[in-house]
Amino acid sequence: MSNNNHPIITPIKHASFILNWDNTVLYADPVGGMKAYQDHPAPNIIILTDIHSDHLSVETLEAVAKENTTIIAPQAVADQLPESLKMNIHVMANGEVFDYQKFQITAIPMYNLTESDNVYHPKGRGNGYVIEHQNKRVYISGDTAGIPEMRALKDIDIAFVCMNFPYTMDINAAAEAVLEFKPKQVIPYHYRGTDGLSDVDKFKEIVTQANPQIDVELLTWY
Repeated sequence: MSNNNHPIITPIKHASFILNWDNTVLYADPVGGMKAYQDHPAPNIIILTDIHSDHLSVETLEAVAKENTTIIAPQAVADQLPESLKMNIHVMANGEVFDYQKFQITAIPMYNLTESDNVYHPKGRGNGYVIEHQNKRVYISGDTAGIPEMRALKDIDIAFVCMNFPYTMDINAAAEAVLEFKPKQVIPYHYRGTDGLSDVDKFKEIVTQANPQIDVELLTWY
């Protein structure tokens, strides 16, 4: 018997993945065109975190979104969508909560902490998300530093955490933040940076040595 309240996770690439959760299909930041999604079920929900091309591909959205697909996005992303994609859009600002059928979706801030990095991700433009269903909570970080809002998260079952300095965190900063909010499971994603791929094996070693109760799962993203 399958557990409907345990999402099936399918990595697509970098920041793009699919959650199939209790007969609801959620696409996170779909890019890569129809080819990347042709073998997967159509989305009930698409969540978008930011305006950069590794998170927002209008071409991919037009290919995968159906008439009844709900798109959730921050205002900066919504502003870049054509009218054809605005039929079922729900715009969320940091801190807002949206109930989609059986799911509660909360927009979490995502931003860089130092002023020099603000060219990448200023506070308030993008959203991370916490998605809750039947008391299971999934956190999607988006592009962020180890911000206080992340560190204050509680009762996270699965956390997708970015780590590609200088755009987001390095593995040490990511590990430090994860060790503070203590998700049951953490999945490194979005870890391709200017010097290639981050050392996620080292990230796993740091977290596991400090708190073996946190399950670090390494999936294939590249």
